[in-house]
Amino acid sequence: MDTAFTAEQDEIRRTLRELLAKRSGPDEVKAAVRTAAGYDPQLWAQLSEQLGLPGLALPESYGGVGCGLTELALACEETGRTLLPSPLLATAGLGAPLIAALGTPEQRGELLPRIADGSLTCAFAVPGGGLALALALSGDNASGEWAGGGRAGGVQARPGDGGEWLLYGEAGQVLDGHSAGLLLVAAHTGGYARSRTLLFLVRADTAGLSRTRQTSLDETRPQARIELRDCPARLLGEDDAANVPGVLAAVGAGAATLLAAEAVGAAASALDRTVEYVRVREQFGRAIGSFQAVKHRLADLYVRVQAARSAAYYAAWDPAEGGLALAQCLQALRVVAGEAIQLHGGVGFTWEHEAHLYFKRAASDELLFGPLHRLRAHAAERAGLFVAR
Repeated sequence: MDTAFTAEQDEIRRTLRELLAKRSGPDEVKAAVRTAAGYDPQLWAQLSEQLGLPGLALPESYGGVGCGLTELALACEETGRTLLPSPLLATAGLGAPLIAALGTPEQRGELLPRIADGSLTCAFAVPGGGLALALALSGDNASGEWAGGGRAGGVQARPGDGGEWLLYGEAGQVLDGHSAGLLLVAAHTGGYARSRTLLFLVRADTAGLSRTRQTSLDETRPQARIELRDCPARLLGEDDAANVPGVLAAVGAGAATLLAAEAVGAAASALDRTVEYVRVREQFGRAIGSFQAVKHRLADLYVRVQAARSAAYYAAWDPAEGGLALAQCLQALRVVAGEAIQLHGGVGFTWEHEAHLYFKRAASDELLFGPLHRLRAHAAERAGLFVAR
């Protein structure tokens, strides 16, 4: 295993960091999340056209850059440093891999090039706030209970006319669901006796679709409530017997890796900003960073961030460890964000201070993709640690 990054990977990191340093400071982030889209469309277009960010891990045959998960994880580490509000995770981390894995050749040829050039954004809608379970991050997703279990509730699908399907139900906490041009909706079909979970494609302008942006703890992760009332949809793929839970688990491992990289970037940035602050903030005529107790706390945080970064990079090499890496990285971000608020003193406790952006990201991601003890427990179960010998 060669742990060194290639020149191309270093260039991706450097170019993206320089651009985001100019266009995505704390003030720009706060302004972007308050727009109707929840992000800066001009910056997204620039990231798509100049850097090919949404198509970074897509094959060149579909207009992508032709890189892989490692390059996308490095990009997510940089977007995490600035807490960039963008459709990157929902589109490139969830939507594109699902379409690539399950879509027909026609669907892939129609949708993936538009994702690669940034003109189409996606959102993955799971009923009941069960995103972590649907992606097999916090438990086994094979039963499909997270999508309604085949009973009333969740989203139900029934065949319509001309090969279309009709969806009825609702889903909350859909990442970027209010602004995405295409929804990938998990729905049950077949009734209770032959219940199975399938994925369906719903365009943003489809009749019977209602989308409402919700107030979320972390505004950089906009969420929406999706309501479908006999909404026409297309089946993703052509085989209704496809192993959807298995594909979701594979995509979930990759998404967990990207989330882990984002968390590492955010934790590193929060630590850097805290170090800068303690160098200039004086108490008793000395910079508070010169006090031994503060140095010890910062040293502990540095070790925690470096350990989390190692876990994220290992997951980029072996995505099967994405869930465990995500648990470690989210915990690192939570601890670093909390310490950043403490070390900023009185100003850090004000809700408007930028330190709280990192704290909100840590809390929100854990609520969406955790909790941490379930991420670790599921990883232990997969590894066979709880099997009697």
